[in-house]
Amino acid sequence: MLSLALPLRSTPFLYQFAAIALIAIAALYNAPKAAAAPTVDVITMQPQGIRTWVKFSGRIAPVQSAVIRPLVGGTIQEVLFKDGEQVKKGQPLFIIDPRKHEATVAEAEARIAIAQSRAKLAQDELARSKQLVDDKLISQSLYDSALSAQQVAQADIKQAQAALSQAKLNLEYAHIRAPIAGRVSRAELTAGNVVEAGPSAPVMTEIVATDTMFAEFNVDEGTYIEFVRNIKDTQAMPVQLTLTNNNDVVYDGHIASFDNRLDATSGTIRARALFSNSDGALTAGMFANVRLGSESTQSVLLLPTRAIGTNQSKKFVLVVDDKNTALYREVTLGEYYQQHRVVLSGLQAGDTVIVNGLSHVRPNTPVTPNNVSAASIVQATAAP
Repeated sequence: MLSLALPLRSTPFLYQFAAIALIAIAALYNAPKAAAAPTVDVITMQPQGIRTWVKFSGRIAPVQSAVIRPLVGGTIQEVLFKDGEQVKKGQPLFIIDPRKHEATVAEAEARIAIAQSRAKLAQDELARSKQLVDDKLISQSLYDSALSAQQVAQADIKQAQAALSQAKLNLEYAHIRAPIAGRVSRAELTAGNVVEAGPSAPVMTEIVATDTMFAEFNVDEGTYIEFVRNIKDTQAMPVQLTLTNNNDVVYDGHIASFDNRLDATSGTIRARALFSNSDGALTAGMFANVRLGSESTQSVLLLPTRAIGTNQSKKFVLVVDDKNTALYREVTLGEYYQQHRVVLSGLQAGDTVIVNGLSHVRPNTPVTPNNVSAASIVQATAAP
């Protein structure tokens, strides 16, 4: 019978072999495991309809303004407003001494009475001459003279009436009233000053309408051509205005007009947008930031700003492919829109973009994607 027992001298070798096996097993058990793929939040790029905007710099200008000058001469008797006051249309502003004009009105009325009396006498003479010429008692020439005298008398009445109208108008001009509603400037001339009418008449004050205001700005030729070709109704284009030192308040308006020619020097055309000055803060001469929007919405890809990385002068994102590998992708970006950037090139609809892993994910490494909504990304970005 064959014995399987090993000789006693081989026992140390077995001990050594067992020890080596145990060490190998322990080494395998304690070896570091491969690092798990990091979990990253991702979004799937989908087209969204937004309105595109173009920014311009402009100035606030009044829709209506009036420079007040005297239309008749005389001494200023009263100033009937306070500097900077809001005045209504027709509200009295100045009184120029009206006594001279009142006397002229009375004189003109007297001249009318005289002319009417003479006209009545001439009419009676004409009636008598008509009877006499019919009876062959006077010559035709005498009748013609009576007819001419009656016609001159009627003309004298019209002349006297015209003089009365002018006198009354001058008396009205002596009481200077606001031609428009708005905010009045200071009184450049006060009571006691003598003013003269005519081309060299002095400025007494100025009124600027404040209920609505223009924003005037220059649009470059390329943008203007694009608007004209693609937009049917320029008044349907939304316009937003913010003041230079206050971006919190936004005024909504619309295009009022484009100028009728392009400025060859600057290559721009002047545009006017109309805004309601509901809070009274808009003042002529202010600098303003104007945003001109497209007539309708456009389909674009929006990329959260958190997903954008910078490589020198270039912008990039990390996209996840179908094997859950992060890949470097250079992108070209457009304007800002609600904590997003418009994607001009580099991404397509359906691409999966990492939105929060740029600091701990390297390109060409595996990741574990966690799909999130674009709205949650905006809320996280806006949170303090």
